[in-house]
Amino acid sequence: MRKYVIVTDSCSDLNEKLRAKYDIDYIPMHMTYDGNDVIADLDFKDLSYKDFYQMLRDGTRFTTAQITANEYTERFEKYLSEGYDILSITCSSGLSASYQTSLGVKEELLKKYPDAKIRCVDSLNACFGLGLLCIIASDMRKEGKSIDEVADFVEKNRLKSNQECTVEKLTYLKQAGRVSASSAFFGGLLNVKPIIISDALGINAAIEKVKGKKMAYDRLIERSTTSYDPSLSKYVIFGHADCEEEALELKKLFLEKVKVDEENIFVEKIGPIIGATAGPGTVAIFFMGKEVTFNKKD
Repeated sequence: MRKYVIVTDSCSDLNEKLRAKYDIDYIPMHMTYDGNDVIADLDFKDLSYKDFYQMLRDGTRFTTAQITANEYTERFEKYLSEGYDILSITCSSGLSASYQTSLGVKEELLKKYPDAKIRCVDSLNACFGLGLLCIIASDMRKEGKSIDEVADFVEKNRLKSNQECTVEKLTYLKQAGRVSASSAFFGGLLNVKPIIISDALGINAAIEKVKGKKMAYDRLIERSTTSYDPSLSKYVIFGHADCEEEALELKKLFLEKVKVDEENIFVEKIGPIIGATAGPGTVAIFFMGKEVTFNKKD
């Protein structure tokens, strides 16, 4: 069996420590602010984590841009030339063009490397919903599973990667075109908190609306603890956008209802692409559980 690499993108939110632990690579997306073009660096090396979120709070607008075909070609060909096959697990096609771009690059590169295998998988997830699928794929690779076995598993179970999320303000979702201006205005006025999931089409959807942070956190815990299925994966990831105390509180509440070994729990920072869209104060829980069937477009 040929050795293979796992490659994802900035939407996975896997930091340097996690990427090293699970031997996962990523291709950065891009961001623009105040006329500056920067990469969406998951390690915040050029623009620090604290500075990034403070800039958002101060009103700086970040726009995001996709990975180019040339960038996919360069990274994929690096591995192909070294004798690796490639498992590419991308951000949801409902949110990003990464998957379609990776498919086009795959077709071109296989003409040059006909004996290689490239599997491109649309995760139908973002943030740590995508990152979790990459971690599970890494564990399966370590167990000796082939690239096809792993890719098939991810495709079959991607809608079981659950996201339970709420945001501090609707302002950033409005700027990103995720909610209407009127919804953001009245939501802020009434202190309405959406419960946001990744739906069956891989689109972030507000499945419920509750009033106040406490009620939002109670619903996140209720929904996540009733759906969590450790037989699929024991990992639980608590993601936060510069609000670690809130994420730790969610972790505490979760563990009061469900037993999870500490080694399988991660409390991690949400990266720049998702952070720019959801905004500071966002908290979310990610885990494998019941298959998502809700469809925002229905």
